Amino acid sequence: MLAANDQSGRVSRRDFLKKGSIASLGLLTTPSLLRSADLFRGPGSKFSGVQIGVITYSFRSMPGSLQEVLQHTINSGVSAVELMGEAVEAYAGCPADKAQIANWRATVSMDKFKAVKKMFDKAGIKIYAFKPNALGSNNTDAEIEYAMRAAKTLGATSVTVELPRDPAQTERLGKLGAKHKVYVGYHAHTQATDTLWDTALEQSPYNSMNLDCGHYIAVKGHTSASLLALIRKRHDRITSMHIKDRQTAANGGENLPWGEGDTPIKEILTLLKENKYKIPATIELEYRIPAGSDAVQEVKKCLDYARKALQG
Repeated sequence: MLAANDQSGRVSRRDFLKKGSIASLGLLTTPSLLRSADLFRGPGSKFSGVQIGVITYSFRSMPGSLQEVLQHTINSGVSAVELMGEAVEAYAGCPADKAQIANWRATVSMDKFKAVKKMFDKAGIKIYAFKPNALGSNNTDAEIEYAMRAAKTLGATSVTVELPRDPAQTERLGKLGAKHKVYVGYHAHTQATDTLWDTALEQSPYNSMNLDCGHYIAVKGHTSASLLALIRKRHDRITSMHIKDRQTAANGGENLPWGEGDTPIKEILTLLKENKYKIPATIELEYRIPAGSDAVQEVKKCLDYARKALQG
């Protein structure tokens, strides 16, 4: 995902979250939500044993209610997601007043989260990871445990979060992950090194990697060979990965349409296929959307690229 200080013309994550939360409030009074999901079922996106998914952040430039996010996913042809938390929380009744959110999370019933799982299940969409904004050092233990209960209720095996700088936080998250049997997948940007995750992985068997292959390849000195070697070495500790096509640092580090950058996407997917690594490969759309297109159409292009790489 984009770093907080990204200055490009793309929609920021903050704007996406705000937009999604506001739009999702309308779902609280939509009685037909679950019934409409029956009409949504789309094709699967597992090819040659490799699950291609999408992080719903990819649809940040489009209307962001929970129902709309689900429809975008189906329209893109993807059958598995890393689900951003804000639209889900709004559907579940999260208060708009930030001062009340911690208490709401600590006490909320899982009934609405069960309904979300049912909705996605009916659409043929597997939720394999959940990314709520509830796993930071300023969040209470009750909020973190809420996030893990919600993830399990949604059917996810992991929550994802930016890798904290403080090892005390990864130790804390790892202990709570072990308590709830939910993996914590740590995401990194261009601070990534081959050893960046080592401390967290040593702290708990429930600490894991949400490896962003695009960000990794944009780090000075990193190569396709070093990326593939890292995946081989840590495949049993990677619970999901983000796939995007970035240039190397030497080439400018830009995000480009798949096939135009330096991320060895085909080689990564082939590695997963040949070694039967059960790691979801998550499309994260971060290149500029061409005029006349939209996020759904671009995710479809990424999915088609992955399909051809795996089946070709």
